[in-house]
Amino acid sequence: MSRNTVIREIFSWVIVVLSGVGAAFLLGHYVIVNATVPSGSMLNTIQEESRIVAFRLSYLFSEPERLDVIVFKYPDNEEKLYVKRIIGLPGDYVEIKSGKVFINGTELEDETYISSVKVENMGPFIVPEDSYFMLGDNRRNSEDSRSWRNTFVEKDKILGKVIFSYFPSIRSIK
Repeated sequence: MSRNTVIREIFSWVIVVLSGVGAAFLLGHYVIVNATVPSGSMLNTIQEESRIVAFRLSYLFSEPERLDVIVFKYPDNEEKLYVKRIIGLPGDYVEIKSGKVFINGTELEDETYISSVKVENMGPFIVPEDSYFMLGDNRRNSEDSRSWRNTFVEKDKILGKVIFSYFPSIRSIK
């Protein structure tokens, strides 16, 4: 094998590796969010220590919807990422009475995803424009909008909608 052939072979491998690294960088920064959920705040929807993938482009052409599970920058420390469920939309009046969530005076029905409920009354919370009120599915063990100093998540702090969990098992998130 000639020296030129070896150099061409090495160069072709370098191109393949650099292309892979570039594609991974672009996907990780512009298309998906890959994160770990360290606590049980989203039980039973997402298990503790689960690895999840969120789609960054979910809200490019649409608005976040009530009950979407999202990844966002924690309002009290934007270096941390949190995963919670959207409960209150911009302009909503959110109250919690006897463990039940009321949106604009109407009980939020069919919360089958809830793992546990805190019984105390909270609110009312009036959700500002371009902001969202977040709750964990394990309400008894979730640090969420009810306890944060900065109560609401601003739209521009949402990184993506969770689409699936891939560790310890693969499952779709709804």
